[in-house]
Amino acid sequence: MENENRAVVTVLGKDTIGIIARVSAVLFENAANILDISQTVLSGMFTMVMIVDISKSSFGALSQQLTALGDALGLQIRIQRSEIFDAMHRI
Repeated sequence: MENENRAVVTVLGKDTIGIIARVSAVLFENAANILDISQTVLSGMFTMVMIVDISKSSFGALSQQLTALGDALGLQIRIQRSEIFDAMHRI
């Protein structure tokens, strides 16, 4: 799969029940497939990084919905195309 079809989703905030389920539901509703996921809770802070296939998704719509979900849950939820994420972290 080519990198332009992948995106990195990051989630950060206070741990609460249902974060993974809610984020996954938005991805499902937008035909985005989770390829890899890592999450942890450290001193009550939830962090998650997902690599998702967005080849069948509208990046703009997905980004807006994830941002709205983050606002509703009091979390920082961001999505970046993987090539931009990779370029930012190469420096």
